[in-house]
Amino acid sequence: MTRQQYDAEFKAQAVELVRRKTKPASRIAEELGVPRKTLYRWLEVERQYPAEPFVGSGRLRADDQRVRELERTVRDLQEENAILKKAMRIFANGQK
Repeated sequence: MTRQQYDAEFKAQAVELVRRKTKPASRIAEELGVPRKTLYRWLEVERQYPAEPFVGSGRLRADDQRVRELERTVRDLQEENAILKKAMRIFANGQK
């Protein structure tokens, strides 16, 4: 059994149909052939991230990407700091 993939445009249109409130969300899900829980999850994601609700598989929201880059920078700096501390100890022992 393979998972159905939906593109961002389809998700946005489905959420918009629910927002218009012409029919219940469960009915819209049934008509679109989407599991009801999936449609409700899309609604929650859209409420949580109105600027970038559906970024697509393998991509990150701009904020999440920035956090990932900052975490990588912190790890690199911590590693450099540890190397410099070791070098200081080596050179300090050689000075005596």
